Amino acid sequence: MPMPIEALEAALREGFPDAQIEVQDLAGDGDHYKARIVSPAFKGLPRVKQHQLVYAALKGRVGGELHALALETSAPA
Repeated sequence: MPMPIEALEAALREGFPDAQIEVQDLAGDGDHYKARIVSPAFKGLPRVKQHQLVYAALKGRVGGELHALALETSAPA
C-alpha cells in the first residue's frame, strides 16, 4: 500500500522537528519520493549516518509502505 506524501512529511517532521524538509512525489504513485532534509542533527556526521537517522525516523516504513526514497541530507551552513 502506498504511503501518502502527508504521512511521509509528518514522520520526517516528527523525527527532525527543527529541520527544513522538502518532499517530492517522483512518480505520482505514492511509492517513489525524494526528500531534502537540512537538520542540525546531521552536523559532523557522514552521509551514511545521516541517512540511517532518516530511516530510523521512518520506523521501518522504507521497503514496506514506502518503496523508494531518494535522500539529500545536510547540516545547515
